[in-house]
Amino acid sequence: MDSKDRAAIVTGGASGLGAATATALAKSGSKVAIFDLNEEIGRATAASFGGTYHRVDVADEASVLAALDDAAAVHGPARILVNCAGIAPAIRIVDKHGAAHPLAIYRKTIEVNLIGTFNMIAQFASRLIAAGVDGEEAGVVVNTASVAAYDGQVGQAAYASSKGGVVGLTLPAARDLSQHRIRVVTIAPGIFLTPMLMGLPQAAQDSLGQQVPHPSRLGRPEEYARLVEAIVANPMLNGEVIRLDGAIRMAPR
Repeated sequence: MDSKDRAAIVTGGASGLGAATATALAKSGSKVAIFDLNEEIGRATAASFGGTYHRVDVADEASVLAALDDAAAVHGPARILVNCAGIAPAIRIVDKHGAAHPLAIYRKTIEVNLIGTFNMIAQFASRLIAAGVDGEEAGVVVNTASVAAYDGQVGQAAYASSKGGVVGLTLPAARDLSQHRIRVVTIAPGIFLTPMLMGLPQAAQDSLGQQVPHPSRLGRPEEYARLVEAIVANPMLNGEVIRLDGAIRMAPR
């Protein structure tokens, strides 16, 4: 799909991988709406490329529906959806004192990372189908999983299982939506220089980067964004999960 003049939605678009993707799509001519809970950063990011910001809880159906209406009123029906919204708690199932992982945190991680992704796909697709667009392709969905879906580390039980769910969702979603000419592809990033990692000392960042076989550095958000653009542009990419990780396989800890 040619992204020029297409309406696009990027969840989690205020910062990190989402901000890089929203910016890249806008530069290629897309009309971009950022869906994010961080209003201050979200508005600033959207303003930087002339897009719109919408405060959205991706796991809440009413919140998503209202934002889709608002974005469509400005840009028309969205043809591109990039799901980057997510949280990544680091908690062991049982800590060194024997305390169990708080169930509320596990549930919240699943709600945001997996249910939020599913909710966005379903509501995006429903609106797009109702719009009745023409052409070989109606729309494209790009999800964000993680290498943790395959190589989950100590303390990543909630995060890894939520991202494993996104991996498992990819093929059936692509098959479900194929009759409506909507593609679904997932990216599983490795260690990327996101705001969370940027808060670490430089020595810690360098150490993490050296774990990557090649290139031996942290991934750049712009590299994630370039893969999103390639997926959008290539109509034969469908139903696949692509690891974007420099060939890393994560150790247990």
